[in-house]
Amino acid sequence: MSNEATPSPAAPRLRRPTWRDPRLVIGIVLVAVAVALGSWVVSDADRTAPVYVAAGTLTPGEAVDASQLRVVDVNLGVEADRYLRADAPVPTDQVALRVVPEGELVATTAVGDAAAVTVRSVAVPVGAGLSERIHEGAVVDLWFVPAAQQGATEAAAEPEPIVTGVVVEQVDASEGGLVVSDHGTLHVLVGTDDLPAVLSALAAEGSVTVVPVAGA
Repeated sequence: MSNEATPSPAAPRLRRPTWRDPRLVIGIVLVAVAVALGSWVVSDADRTAPVYVAAGTLTPGEAVDASQLRVVDVNLGVEADRYLRADAPVPTDQVALRVVPEGELVATTAVGDAAAVTVRSVAVPVGAGLSERIHEGAVVDLWFVPAAQQGATEAAAEPEPIVTGVVVEQVDASEGGLVVSDHGTLHVLVGTDDLPAVLSALAAEGSVTVVPVAGA
C-alpha cells in the first residue's frame, strides 16, 4: 500500500461576470423593470385631472354654463371620464337633469337636453316664517289644507298630501334669505303626471303648505 498522499482537487476559481453572462443581464433587466414600475406608480398616484363642480345648486331644467361651474383638480383614475372635464369646452345647450348640490362633481349623466326634463316649475304662494330647511335644491312635500267654512256645523276636512318628494327650484326670500314676505313665492319642480293635482289644489278653496322632507 503506497504511503504517498493523494493530491487534493484544485479549488475552482471564481470568474468575474462578464456582459455575456446571462445571469448578469437578467439581474440588470429586473432592476430596470423595478425602477420603471416604481416610477410609474408614483407618477400615476400624483396624476390629477381638472373637472367641473357646481358653483351653486343646479336644479332640473336649469341651463348649465361656465358661470355656474368651477374647476377642481382631482385624482379619479379611470373614473375621471364619468364627470365633466374642465380641459374640454362646456357642452352647449345643456340643462341639469337632476339636482347637483353646490360643490359636487358634475357627472356627465347629470346634464343633457332640455327635452329629457320631465318636471315643470310651479309657483306656490307661502306665508311668513318659512323653515330654514326649505332652500334651493331642498326636497319637500306639498299638502293641501282645506279652508274652514264659515257657519259650517261639520268638522273641517283633514289636510291631505298632494305630491311628495319635489325639488325646490327657487325661493323668493327677503334680504336675510331666511324668512319670506307675507306674500312670498316658492317655485317647485313638479312631475308632469302630478301637475293636474297641484294646479287643482292651488285653485281650490284652501292653501298649499310646503313641508320639508326629513333627511333629504
